[in-house]
Parts: sequence; structure tokens; C-alpha cells
Amino acid sequence: MMQERLQLLFSREQIEQRIRELAELISADYTGRHVAIVGVLKGCFVFLADLIRHLNVDITVDFVQVASYGSRRETAGACTLVKDLGIDIDGRDVLIIEDIIDTGLTLSNLIADLRVRAPASIRVCALLNKQARRRVAVAVDYVGFEVEDVFVVGCGLDFSERYRGLPGIYALLPDEPA
Repeated sequence: MMQERLQLLFSREQIEQRIRELAELISADYTGRHVAIVGVLKGCFVFLADLIRHLNVDITVDFVQVASYGSRRETAGACTLVKDLGIDIDGRDVLIIEDIIDTGLTLSNLIADLRVRAPASIRVCALLNKQARRRVAVAVDYVGFEVEDVFVVGCGLDFSERYRGLPGIYALLPDEPA
């Protein structure tokens, strides 16, 4: 089994500060409106929970789950909707919450699926944005941090269901041989 090592990219304090800033921006943009928050499971749950505690707007929260990685470090490219929304978004402002935007394929497919349901608007908030791997152009309205082309874990992001509980965001690197 290959060993990994972790390199800190963003500390808990940096993440908390940026989440407060994002919440201020989102709250200002949605003042007086009711927002349907759509979290993309599983990776978003930590970020989403922290973010909504700082929002000053009326919200409804629901989740979708889209499978694209499995236990690999690379997306397979194909996206499968594992869990669909349980709320009606017809005529509503929708804010998608993602842990990371990588190739853009998952988000592009999700937005297309949600648009069919006739929301008033769709915006995207991502904790991390990885432009280097983008295959499909997608608009990301609110970005926590830009990241280089490294595999990241922590703050809800995982590798094969490990590392989600780390308080910071780390690059997952192969262990250097001794």
C-alpha cells in the first residue's frame, strides 16, 4: 500500500476567515430573498455547515450526490446522480455549494440538470477552485481559495473516504522514498 504525506495549504483559521467573507458577499447579493442552498455531497458538508451559520438570508438546504471519483485520484469523467433533490426549485434562487471545482464536468452536468427545473437563478459557491484541470468552462460566483494541480484533502474533502475530518486543507502527496 502506498503511503501518503500531507502538506498544509490552508489553515483552519484561514478557512474560517474566508468563509466569513464569502458569507458576507452571499448575504449582500441575496438580501431580502429566499435561497435554496444545494450542497453537493459528500465533500461539501463541512464547508456548507460552516458557511450557512454565517449567512444573513432566509435559506432552505437540500443535497444532491453525484458520483465521479470513487476511490481514484482522477475523475472518471462520467457523472451519476446518486441522490436527487427533495425540494422544488421552480422559480427559486439556487446556490450550489461545492467543495472543489476541478474539471468542471460534474458541475456542468449538475447545472444543466437543475436548469431543466426552471429556477429563477443558479449561482455557485466553491471552497476550492482548481483552474489547471478545467475541461469545461463553468462560472464560479464565489470562490474560497484557488489551488494548484494537487490532490487536496481535509475540511470535508477526502481520498477514498479518508481525511475528511482534517481541520485544514492539505495537499496529499506520495511519501518520498527513504
